[in-house]
Amino acid sequence: MSAGGALGLEPVAAGGFGLCEAPRVTPDGTVWFSDVTGGGVFRIAPGADAIDEVLPGRRGVGGLVAHARGGVVVSGRDLVHLHDDGTTTDVSTPGDDTGITGFNDLTVDVHGWLLAGALRFRPMAGEPPVPGRVLVVAPGWVAVAVDEGVDWPNGLGLSPDGRRCYLADYAHRRVLVVDVDRDGALAEAARTWVQAPEGLSADGLAVDAEGGVWVATGQGGSVVRLDPDSGAITESLEGLAPFVSSIAFGGEDGRDVLVTTAGGEGGGTVLRGRAPVAGTPIPATIV
Repeated sequence: MSAGGALGLEPVAAGGFGLCEAPRVTPDGTVWFSDVTGGGVFRIAPGADAIDEVLPGRRGVGGLVAHARGGVVVSGRDLVHLHDDGTTTDVSTPGDDTGITGFNDLTVDVHGWLLAGALRFRPMAGEPPVPGRVLVVAPGWVAVAVDEGVDWPNGLGLSPDGRRCYLADYAHRRVLVVDVDRDGALAEAARTWVQAPEGLSADGLAVDAEGGVWVATGQGGSVVRLDPDSGAITESLEGLAPFVSSIAFGGEDGRDVLVTTAGGEGGGTVLRGRAPVAGTPIPATIV
């Protein structure tokens, strides 16, 4: 399927950006995103023509989720609560003994706790990947949720029933799956669910209400939907950009969709469209 496909994707932010990432659209229609390489966390209010740079200069933000008290939590070298007025409050800073160099993508579990992909190398510095992990960050404590099987943790998403956590491993071009028990605890080890075909990778991801897993294919320049049972590609939106970094659902009915990109003459872009099925809701975090 050609660019945009059934989603009807159109740019809402373009020009002057490097690697757009961390898309999120809140129930009132506010669009949030980051620029990993150029720096900054940005917001577009409903009906607004201007893009508001809420947190200037912050680089490496690969994940962003809504906070229950307003604003958003953003990743990077640490996790911070970015308030609507642009001020920040620390959420979690990795200790020197953890080997963690920063945080990538984020999602929120049934408790309102953060699931955060933790990196243990510096990808933008050209360092080779080393095993990472997924942390659960709750009020007053941090624990390791996944400690085996992932080198470069990227997109994170929970199945509609909450029993599976999908995790993109960019280093090995695959989507992993982690079992989740009835209390919401993740297993320590991830296993390969789908290996990306040649030419595609696995960067950001989102899960729809039917269990389909939508994956941004990085240098593949596309977004694909994977069947929740077989893992087979059931839809492919191709030719979106030289690099497609992430995808997210949201809005009032959950059917608004955002796709972030990088590369090409226009640089990084944020595309917005409408999906035929709603995304699985991501709760606001309470941390």
